Amino acid sequence: VQLQASGGGLVQAGGSLRLSCAASGRAFSSYCMGWFRQAPGKEREFVAAIRWSGSSTYFGNSVTGRFTISRDNAKNTVYLQMNSLKPGDTALYYCAAGKDATLSSIRSPNQYAYWGLGTLVTVSS
Repeated sequence: VQLQASGGGLVQAGGSLRLSCAASGRAFSSYCMGWFRQAPGKEREFVAAIRWSGSSTYFGNSVTGRFTISRDNAKNTVYLQMNSLKPGDTALYYCAAGKDATLSSIRSPNQYAYWGLGTLVTVSS
């Protein structure tokens, strides 16, 4: 599976962005998809994840209520809608794909075997 994230950019605090992650490969619909982010000097942080069917979604504490995740298996694409953005959301955002995620592992980067290169989100105050 190859992943290509896009949609990053510069936005003012309070604004919105939608990130997309396009996947290649026939088995996309069987993968759990996640978004992670990493700010300079910080560890990679779990942002959101969605199971293969789209029936269950998960969010990191810092984005709950502001971000949503969705997927379109027909288009091999997963989306991250980010609203009410804050300067603290500034980071490089990565999408990732993995299989057989459990409730405890779905938030761990180790769960995901495939990663995209990331797209930069900068939120100005």
